Amino acid sequence: MATDWAAIVLAGGSGSRLGGVDKASVVVGDRTLLDHALAAVGGAARVVVVGPGERDGVVWTREDPPGGGPVAGLAAGLAALADVDLAAVLAVDQPGVTASTVDRLRAAVGDRAGAVLVDAGGRLQWLAGVWRVDVLRAAMPAEPEGASLRSVLRPLAPVEVPALPGEADDVDTPEDLSTLHKRHTGHAVD
Repeated sequence: MATDWAAIVLAGGSGSRLGGVDKASVVVGDRTLLDHALAAVGGAARVVVVGPGERDGVVWTREDPPGGGPVAGLAAGLAALADVDLAAVLAVDQPGVTASTVDRLRAAVGDRAGAVLVDAGGRLQWLAGVWRVDVLRAAMPAEPEGASLRSVLRPLAPVEVPALPGEADDVDTPEDLSTLHKRHTGHAVD
């Protein structure tokens, strides 16, 4: 397994179903969602965070236009990467994705275009994967704003890696957040 890989963390969503909060700053357990994501990609040679904010040790960039959607975010992240073969692509709102998850995804890529988690319901988690950077760059549409991530990535036929329990859980709604708080602390947060 190659050791020189990069990561793109997409943190630019509006969090509208979560009341418009900045998801990256939401605390689950004892860490923000951004801290969970950064821990998962801690072994990367370069980490690009796409969204508002800044932090030492990572490269920050924004999608064009801000709020342009996940494909626009992915395009911005790819533009900020140097030459590496593989890139982990993660949404900031999946605190169950760990370094072990990323290692499994990296190992699964083999000679394919990429590998993505598949949740218990059989849904591919497009923002929990590892991809060949050259393939991703070639797949990006000329106008990425508002494009469907599934329509861009599905034709690449990634390896499907079954998610372990809780790995593919994300934070989209207050109910999702409450469930994750219960799991991490044993009780819900008001």
